[in-house]
Amino acid sequence: MASPLSPPWKLHSTGEELQPNVLILMVDQLSGTLFPDGPADFLHTPNLRRLAERSTRFANTYTGSPLCAPGRASFMSGQLPRRTRVYDNAAEFASDIPTYAHHLRRAGYQTCLSGKMHFVGPDQMHGFEERLTTDIYPADFGWTPDYRKPGERIDWWYHNLGSVTGAGVAEITNQLEYDDEVAYNACRKLYDLARGGDARPWCLTVSFTHPHDPFVARRKYWDLYEGIPELEPPEAIPYDQQDPHSQRLMDAAEWREFEITPEHIRRSRQGYFANISYVDDKIGEILDVLETTRQEAIILFLSDHGEMLGERGLWFKMNFFDGSARVPLMISAPSMAPGLVQQPVSTIDVLPTLCDLVGLRMDEIQPWTDGHSLADGGATRPPVPIEYAAEGSVSPMIAIRDGRWKYIACDADPEMLFDLDSDPQERRNLAADPAHAADLERLRAMALARWDLSAYDAEVRQSQARRWIVYEALRNGAYYPWDHQPLMRASERYMRNHMDLNVLEENQRYPRGE
Repeated sequence: MASPLSPPWKLHSTGEELQPNVLILMVDQLSGTLFPDGPADFLHTPNLRRLAERSTRFANTYTGSPLCAPGRASFMSGQLPRRTRVYDNAAEFASDIPTYAHHLRRAGYQTCLSGKMHFVGPDQMHGFEERLTTDIYPADFGWTPDYRKPGERIDWWYHNLGSVTGAGVAEITNQLEYDDEVAYNACRKLYDLARGGDARPWCLTVSFTHPHDPFVARRKYWDLYEGIPELEPPEAIPYDQQDPHSQRLMDAAEWREFEITPEHIRRSRQGYFANISYVDDKIGEILDVLETTRQEAIILFLSDHGEMLGERGLWFKMNFFDGSARVPLMISAPSMAPGLVQQPVSTIDVLPTLCDLVGLRMDEIQPWTDGHSLADGGATRPPVPIEYAAEGSVSPMIAIRDGRWKYIACDADPEMLFDLDSDPQERRNLAADPAHAADLERLRAMALARWDLSAYDAEVRQSQARRWIVYEALRNGAYYPWDHQPLMRASERYMRNHMDLNVLEENQRYPRGE
């Protein structure tokens, strides 16, 4: 039996070859439609552009679920929401679900998170050995939707279009304060890793909350996009011509309560683009530290989900259209050739890909993931599944991206079928077109083989009902939140009397002797 103090199974390595470090750079609500082959030309993103030049770039990457908590749980576990049971932004991520942090840590890696991951529940680590910041969102069940009350809007946490009418300039906000801290702690951690106090390979995940709305940005980034054509409002679809789920999303955003002008839309888009540049600067700071400390790492860049940004008249995410469900994914690894991959892939593929790239035994990984390794460039990736059972829905929704086709189904709504080659804006639903009956039937059969939507609906409703009882109970009387409290070991920092000053100064210097 393996010692409890050593990994129970070993990394694949040859000779004196060191295991690669891993740096994961994650952002929030960044649409993959803006990354057709790295950043779109109009974006001021020099750091992401340089990273793209040395990365495998996946142009058609889809989130496991187009909402923060379920999308991130899917990314970390390589499993879709029905399997993780993280259906929405207030569903517990169970401690017994293996994540990439567990797999790498089990194999001998030190694992660290700086920033957002929207874990709900008492486990706020999920395989990370260290968390450098708290999360920006609450960890309890207070944001639970309720399918028993369709159409009811929970005012104090649902999005509304105030993010659009309130777009503008500010030098500090709640989110800017958070992401400044995320970047600072990540850079400090990279310096610490360079000192070599721990010989293990490392996996550092840095996760920002921008460019998530509100669309408020610092002036230096706002001014980069003054007057550009991309600010112009996209063509909206009138409410009465929207599909039922889009109508529910518009209702949840209280569209009737706001008069959204073209100028509001321009300012919202400007703030969003500006915050992409802000995040690019923060990523640049991190990559500069990595370079100046002469550390090497596999680098992965992605988002949890996208942003509609006024496309179709919709804002935020929570649907399967490409603006919401498609995300950027770039991987810079020695064994992966830089270039563009058009094959549709998923964020649930990240876990097996990372494990494959660092040499873990894939037979140990596959039982715990629905994803597929992209180390071969994604050439063998089968059709991509997506799920959604959260805010704005009234029953679980599913989608499949198969080559040129996207199929969307929900027991509460009519089916949708789009040909993304001829209709990239997804304006023509072909589900009722006799010319595409065979395509519809093939994809419908594929969905029926994967999902029992009736059973899925019952599982979500049970989860919601349980959480409402637990949340109301725990808020009655003394309340102890699950929010992560970063541990600051003040007696182990800088100079203390149990330390040898000469040894301390030498060990904390990098590089030494120059």
